[in-house]
Amino acid sequence: MRARSPALLCAALLLALTGGPAAADADEPPPSSSPPAVSAAPPSDVLGFLRDISGQRTVTGQHNKEPNSWPSQYTAQVHQITGLYPGLWGGDFLFRADDVAHRQTMIDQAKTEWANGSLVSLTWHVCPPTRGSSCDWDSGTGIMDDLSTEQWNELVTDGTPLNQAWKSRLDEAVPYLQQLEDEGVPVLWRPLHEMNDPWAWWGGRRGADGSSRLYRITHDYLENTRGLSNLLWVWNVKDLDAQGIPDFYPGDSYVDVVSIDMWNQDFPSGAYYDVLRSLAGDKPLALAEVGRIPSPAQLASQPEWTYFMGWSEQLTDPAYNSPDAIRNTYGDDRSLNQGELN
Repeated sequence: MRARSPALLCAALLLALTGGPAAADADEPPPSSSPPAVSAAPPSDVLGFLRDISGQRTVTGQHNKEPNSWPSQYTAQVHQITGLYPGLWGGDFLFRADDVAHRQTMIDQAKTEWANGSLVSLTWHVCPPTRGSSCDWDSGTGIMDDLSTEQWNELVTDGTPLNQAWKSRLDEAVPYLQQLEDEGVPVLWRPLHEMNDPWAWWGGRRGADGSSRLYRITHDYLENTRGLSNLLWVWNVKDLDAQGIPDFYPGDSYVDVVSIDMWNQDFPSGAYYDVLRSLAGDKPLALAEVGRIPSPAQLASQPEWTYFMGWSEQLTDPAYNSPDAIRNTYGDDRSLNQGELN
């Protein structure tokens, strides 16, 4: 996750980058990124599908963060640039009050994207259990808070007030995730992302009772206590210290997909690729966040990346991407876009 920037891009910037009008009026967000379902739905066994394509094909993807009242804006920009929709749609439960209030809009978009032939990935920039259901971003206001050692130890101790507060926070997402399960939508679920980086309250804690412990608590609560069975657990780190990544691994039984976010490098070095491949074994690998859309040559050089997810506003930031580069990747024979997953 990069430092936060305004959610809505300037229409003039989009015009300059794409050579056409903005995808939609920022004041009147469209209800969907794509037309009513016309494409074949993705395979119901998403994990098996990702294993099958590993080494051969890569699913294109695009994240859509705030506002949750418009959870398709960046996917729509991909279509404007390329004439194609991504093979993976990413959404976010988010944390500010207005975005929390529009979570149903985001979930409705997830249903549409699945019906139209895209995989669904969900992230949650979640407020700490020391705060309410909504919060702000900066340290002292929310997401970037730093819990004390005493608070952390309480959090990861079963039955304590902070531990119960965390489970209550997870309960806020359960009805939405249950909706997706009821409609047959598997979710590439990426909780507590970039857990090796201390930028967020949940990250950067090594050891048996560190960040990986909270991930295991989260997994066991949602699967065993709340009974959700449609979640594919995407364990996620950031490109900080390749050799230190295994310190945050929660164990094979807690992970379905091994992933990394690329912000210090544009594309993983061989060191990152090798460490993650070693941890993953036969589990799929993914580029869960990228600022720069990987080129066909890059994806061919590290062929086990089963999907990438471009990060929101970086899509049309000329410091990261050009329209031609995006079109090259989406149009490459290796790439799988919406409706091409069967």
